[in-house]
Amino acid sequence: MSQQNGESRFPFNRRQFLRTTASGIAVVGSGALFNVSEAAKKATSSAPESTVKHLFASLSEEQKKVVAFDWDYQKKGHGLLRTHVNNNWNITNPDINSKFFTADQQEMIRTIFEGIIHPDWHKRYYTQIEDDCGGFGDNQSIAIFGTPGEGKFEFVMTGRHLTLRCDGNSSEHVAFGGPIFYGHAARGFNEEPTHPGNVFWEQAVAANRVYQMLDGKQRAAAEIKRTRREGDIAFRGSGKQIPGLPVTELSDDQKTALQKVLQKLIEPYRQSDQDEVSACLKKQGGLDACSLSFYTDNDIGKDKVWDNWRLEGPAFVWHFRGAPHVHVWVNVADSAEVATNSPFLLRNRS
Repeated sequence: MSQQNGESRFPFNRRQFLRTTASGIAVVGSGALFNVSEAAKKATSSAPESTVKHLFASLSEEQKKVVAFDWDYQKKGHGLLRTHVNNNWNITNPDINSKFFTADQQEMIRTIFEGIIHPDWHKRYYTQIEDDCGGFGDNQSIAIFGTPGEGKFEFVMTGRHLTLRCDGNSSEHVAFGGPIFYGHAARGFNEEPTHPGNVFWEQAVAANRVYQMLDGKQRAAAEIKRTRREGDIAFRGSGKQIPGLPVTELSDDQKTALQKVLQKLIEPYRQSDQDEVSACLKKQGGLDACSLSFYTDNDIGKDKVWDNWRLEGPAFVWHFRGAPHVHVWVNVADSAEVATNSPFLLRNRS
C-alpha cells in the first residue's frame, strides 16, 4: 500500500479498516466483508501500553528471540539496551515493514506510535518520517523489554532521528520511560537560516524569542562559545553549577516566555508524558532550577538566531542542535539519582 506522510493514497486504508467496528468486521469498497484478527481488534481500541501487550502476545517464539529481551538486558557497546538512545540507529534488525512482522503486527506498531504522539502532531511526525526514512516502518525497528502484563515492560521504537518509548510507568521516576531523541533533516544539511520545512524548528523560534527579551548582561551569561557535545545528556545533579543563564535571573515576563518554550518542547507527545515531564521538573525545583544556554558557534546564516541551545536542570536536559539540521536529545527524571545514565551516549551519526 503506497504511503505519503503516513497516510494511504486510498480513501479507506487499513488503519480505518481496523478501527471501523468493535465487532472486527468492516465494509470496504464494493461492500465485501473482511475479518480482522482478535489481537488487532483489541489492540486498536485501547491505550498504547495495552496495544504493546497485545503485540507481545501475538509474537511467535521465533519473533521473540529477535525483538524481545529481559528487562535488564545488556548489549556490548550500548550498555543497558533499554535505555540506549542515538540519533540514527536500529535497536533490532527487522524493519517494521518487513515480512518479519505480520500485517496485524505492523498495524499494532503503528497504533502504539500514534498513541505516544499527540494527535495534533501526527501529521508533522509523519512528515519527518517520510523525509528522513522514506515512510513509516522503513528503516525503523522495535524492541520489547520485560513481559507486558506480568511486570515491568517497555516498548522502544528507533530509526533515523527517532527514539521513542512506551512503558506504562514501568521506569519509575523517569519521563518518557527513558531518554528520547527526535530530529529532522527536511532539506538536508545546512538548512538555511529559516530551516524550511523542519517540523521542529518552531521550538527554536520560541527559544530565540526569549533570547530577544534578554538584556545585555543576561545575554552575556546565556551565550556560550562552543556547543556542548550533543549526546552528552547525563544529569549534573543538585548543587552543581549549570552553565548558561540561571532561570532565577529572568524577569516574570521572561519566565512566562520560557514556560511557553517548555510547552512547545513537550506538546508533540501524549498528555500523560507531558504531565510526567512537568511532575519530574517540579520535583527538582521547576524551571527555576534550570539554566538556559545559547551556543554562538555554528550559527547558520550568521543571523544571531541561535540554532543550538539547551535548557538544563539537575535532572532535566533538553539539548536542541539545529546546525546543520535538527537533532534533539532529551533526558528527564525527578532526581539525578535515577539510574538513567548508562552508556547510551556514544557513536553519534548524522
